[in-house]
Amino acid sequence: MILSLHRLSSNETATLGRLFVNEDFECVTLEDVVRCIADDGSGKVQDATAIPAGTYPVIINMSPRLGRPMMRLLDVPHFDGILIHSGNDDTNTHGCILVGQVVDGPDHIHGGSLALPMLQAQVAKALAAGEDVSIVITDDFLLA
Repeated sequence: MILSLHRLSSNETATLGRLFVNEDFECVTLEDVVRCIADDGSGKVQDATAIPAGTYPVIINMSPRLGRPMMRLLDVPHFDGILIHSGNDDTNTHGCILVGQVVDGPDHIHGGSLALPMLQAQVAKALAAGEDVSIVITDDFLLA
C-alpha cells in the first residue's frame, strides 16, 4: 500500500496537505513548518519542524505516549516517534502528521476523529495481509 502526502502550502506556523491511499484521496493533513534540515540535523526546530520529504515505511504499534496502537513512520532522519494521528493545529503535531476531513484555514483542520480510524483501518488491513505500507511525502508547494 502506498500513502501519498502532497504538501500544498507551508507558512510560518503550519503545513497543509492532502493524503491519498493508492492514488485515491483520503483526507487532509496538517504538519509543522517545512524547514531546510542539513545532513547533520541542523535547521530542525524541536517539536516545530515537519519531517523531510521522502519515502518512509509505515507500521502500526503501541504508542507509549498515547497508550493505543498508532501508525508510525520509520527511518525518518533526525526524527523519532513520528506518528499519524488526529489533531487540529500545529500545537498538536510535535513533528507528527495530523489527519482530518476539513481545512479551516491556513493552519487549522478538523474531523480527525473520523478521518483517523478510517485511514488506520485500511493500513491495518494491508499490514495484516502481509503488504508493505509506505508513505511518500512531496513538497508540491515548491513546484508551483
